[in-house]
Amino acid sequence: MTILVAERISRNFGGIRAIEDLSFALKEGEIVALIGPNGAGKTTLVNLLTGVLRPSSGHVRFQGVDVTAQRPFEAARRGLARTFQIVQPFPRMTVLENVAAAALFGGKQDSVAAATAVAREQLEFTGLTPLADKAASALTLAGRKRLELAKSMAMNPKVLMLDEVNAGLNASEIDGALTLIRKIAERGVTILVIEHLMKVVMSLAQRVLVLHHGQLIAEGSAHEIVRNPRVIEAYLGEKFARRFTLETTNGEAANG
Repeated sequence: MTILVAERISRNFGGIRAIEDLSFALKEGEIVALIGPNGAGKTTLVNLLTGVLRPSSGHVRFQGVDVTAQRPFEAARRGLARTFQIVQPFPRMTVLENVAAAALFGGKQDSVAAATAVAREQLEFTGLTPLADKAASALTLAGRKRLELAKSMAMNPKVLMLDEVNAGLNASEIDGALTLIRKIAERGVTILVIEHLMKVVMSLAQRVLVLHHGQLIAEGSAHEIVRNPRVIEAYLGEKFARRFTLETTNGEAANG
């Protein structure tokens, strides 16, 4: 069932059209990757979907309701949560307090006690319980990224948008993040993930959207996308496409 729809949305900044006549839909429980070159409009799109920015034209519908004019706190309370590319927790607050604040102000908890209880549940889920009483400023980058996920989950999201959640992480940390993202999806949360690492896209996404100059130039499975001539020209490059095709062919031969 469709949960979120963008209907021909555009966004102008002066004379620059950052998003142009873009339409797509997300289904309940799927993991969708959003890829494209730097400056393609990926973060702008997430900002439009979560009320940080308002479309210059077009509509955003969530669970059948027009939410085009929503504000960010309204989006969060509806169940549209997001993480940020630059992770900025409240540095002097503890890890637990950061997550409790998200539950209290972004979620629907009506007391500090209730928000703290939710925060403890999400710290357990994300593996941060041992760090609950540490200042957020003491966390590693991987820890801060995980804290972002805990804060988002404390809002009880129906759709979670992840803006380069793996940026800056090493291979082991990325594996841990992907495991956690899959666990979130298993809870029925729809995930839209902005990602530059194609190995992550290939292993994680059920569907891929490709943006270029604010336009949706391709949509399909990861295997379809890496063979799409427009995507190769605009983003992947011939070298990656040839390597991927060779690796896939060799893999199929070995399995055969």
